[in-house]
Amino acid sequence: MLKMLKNDAKFHSLSRRIVLQFCAFTLVISAVYGMISFVLMYTLEDSFIEKDILREAAYLSSEFNNTGTWPDARSSNMQVHFSKSTFPDDMRQIAIDEPMRKEFYGLEGRHYHLHHFVDYPDVYLVAEVGSKLLVRPIRAGVIQFLVISGLLVTIIACLIAWFVGRKTTKPLKQLAELVDGVAPEQLPDNFAEHYPKNEVGILANALEQALVKISLALSREKSFTRDVSHELRTPLAVIKNAVELSRTQQSANDTDNAVLARIYEAADQMEKTVHTLLMLAREEHAKIDNRPTNIMPILEKAILDNRMLLEGKHIAIDISDSCNASVSADKNILKVVMDNILSNAFKYTDEGEVKISFAENSLVIQDTGPGIEPAISDNVTQVGVKGQQSTGFGFGLSIVKRLCEHQGWNMQVKSSNGTTVTVFFAD
Repeated sequence: MLKMLKNDAKFHSLSRRIVLQFCAFTLVISAVYGMISFVLMYTLEDSFIEKDILREAAYLSSEFNNTGTWPDARSSNMQVHFSKSTFPDDMRQIAIDEPMRKEFYGLEGRHYHLHHFVDYPDVYLVAEVGSKLLVRPIRAGVIQFLVISGLLVTIIACLIAWFVGRKTTKPLKQLAELVDGVAPEQLPDNFAEHYPKNEVGILANALEQALVKISLALSREKSFTRDVSHELRTPLAVIKNAVELSRTQQSANDTDNAVLARIYEAADQMEKTVHTLLMLAREEHAKIDNRPTNIMPILEKAILDNRMLLEGKHIAIDISDSCNASVSADKNILKVVMDNILSNAFKYTDEGEVKISFAENSLVIQDTGPGIEPAISDNVTQVGVKGQQSTGFGFGLSIVKRLCEHQGWNMQVKSSNGTTVTVFFAD
């Protein structure tokens, strides 16, 4: 139920993002449209005023050409000036400082437009157009109208986006609720047919095919682990019983008893290893009851079990006293981890030493072998990855990694003057 609520919140969040992005887009468009409208009104107002001024300037130029004198302007708000010093007080200094300027804001609502006669540089036509302005006096009202209308449009757009977002994400939400936390074998058959033939339908069809494959894979895995559990445990039990029976015979000598003891120990260890690997296959994410386990006895047993890999080699085994420590771990899992790491160290080290130490809740196994090839150093813990000199299948470190992940441990593999494998146990 909690997971379902989380997914529901995620889909609400998706709808909310659609609404927010659509609203933000509408708000930006409204702001841009308002600015364009505002500039357009100012431009139209100025164009009408400039049209009247140009008409009057053309009349004055024509009269001057005909009579040789400049007549008075026909409009009472326009005046002809022959020097900037005669300009109105509230625009004179600005016109002198900025000779190319054509529009001036005066005092008490006055507004001036200045026309330069191209053919007569010392003649100017000044028009006071404050009474003809339409936009500027109502500028605050226009801005208020544009803001309110923009907000109304944005609200309407948000409502539309909310409706569209809910309708768009509804099939996706239904699909998520269908597959969330449900075992593949419990899903209805052909559930993808109930979804629209769009991107959601494509996703549903892909999920259906993937879940069918997963279900088949899980079924094969269950069958395999069940068969392995039966087919391996049964002969191992037979071997152990046969050894026990042979050891009870009085005719067996000391040499035979030693051999039988080794067979029994190997069968017992194989049984525990099979149990550990089957547990890993069946319950990948399950936690088992770990107890404080001393490392040293398990480490010594792992060295003895892999001692045949040291035959004919000049290798010193250096076990630090720090390994006489306890960690919270299952001893069978810890034995499988040590077996795989030590077997690699013994197998690929021809001479030198293998050092084993424990510090800060970490087990460190370091050898003086050739190290890991650079080409595979980053992927050495993946299944099937092995070096050119390897005679195995590339499963050892992969098994160690999976066991560490199962137990909440971390594993680090470094290659420098040999190979160093560090297992960081959980606190």
